[in-house]
Amino acid sequence: MLPYVFLSAGLLAIGLAVWWPGFRLRRAMAQQFPPEWERILIANLPPYRRMPVKWRQRLQQLIQRFVHEKQFVGNGGLVINDEMRITIAGAACLLVLNRPSTVYQALRFIYVYPDSFHAPVKHHDESGVVSSGYASRSGESWSNGKVILSWNDILIGTRNFTDGNNVALHEFAHQLDQESGSTNGAPLLDRNSAYTRWAEVFTQEYRDLVNDARFGRQSLMDHYGATNPAEFFAVATETFFEQPQTMADKHPELFQQLSNYYKIDPRTWHD
Repeated sequence: MLPYVFLSAGLLAIGLAVWWPGFRLRRAMAQQFPPEWERILIANLPPYRRMPVKWRQRLQQLIQRFVHEKQFVGNGGLVINDEMRITIAGAACLLVLNRPSTVYQALRFIYVYPDSFHAPVKHHDESGVVSSGYASRSGESWSNGKVILSWNDILIGTRNFTDGNNVALHEFAHQLDQESGSTNGAPLLDRNSAYTRWAEVFTQEYRDLVNDARFGRQSLMDHYGATNPAEFFAVATETFFEQPQTMADKHPELFQQLSNYYKIDPRTWHD
């Protein structure tokens, strides 16, 4: 009888462990979206003000899930508050607003600094010598379930949603890129056949940006995107959401690929 009791208790514990997180999520999602959260979105995320009601409601649902599932951690003396959570969650969820995917399933922690922070870097010179040091960063995306952000840079990027520079969009684009198993500028696409055209367009656009950066030519996308294909995807994402009409005019094939991937046309949110 005793082994049976232990077995039953063990099965019950396993069942509760499986059931409880889902219950807590459903309960959180059933709550009304707080009015103060919406005021934060209106103040800090301009696209929200211009969205149709159905997109606003969808974004609210995604934000509720994001805030429920992710842990925000203040660094450098920063105390996390609702403005930080909702602003960051709003920008992150904008990227998955119409994508049939989980809300960054692998992401667990968002570390937030009050301003730019110093991160260790390695530099390879032309002779192959490697040197170590530190560089100032406004954000980083890691493959172990962590994103690191500067709150000051987040605010600057989200409130000015027309200059093509947005650290939140950039770092969360890296998280989407990582869903394929490697951060290489080729995120998970709907069909295997879609990768051929994706590679053609992105390779050519990346080479063009590399040449623009090398010769100091002005370009729509930030030259930081010429660092490698992963950075190009993140920079292209910033431009796609913040300067969609200009990208559609100057880089129509790239715009189309990103529109296919994100399954949305951000031009409808811009004046």
